Amino acid sequence: MNIIEIDTEAPKIEFPCDYPIKIMGFSTSVFQREVMEIIHRHASPVPADRISERASAKGNYISVTVIIEATGEKQLKNIFQDLMKQEGVKMVL
Repeated sequence: MNIIEIDTEAPKIEFPCDYPIKIMGFSTSVFQREVMEIIHRHASPVPADRISERASAKGNYISVTVIIEATGEKQLKNIFQDLMKQEGVKMVL
């Protein structure tokens, strides 16, 4: 019988690296601006070509994907925490 070892540890991220963050929430005229203000508190400025936006089928929700240059786990944790505190944000991936 062959025994297969399964690595249950999450893969390690080597910093700095490009890291996509997807933020979903209510579609408002200020959603992307508020999200980007939070991102800029923790990361270097993000060029426009590294930001994408997509509305839900009915237009009630929006997702913004931002690719940042991540510098470490603490930075990512702080970004995720601040985004989840923002009114209108429903999910951060």
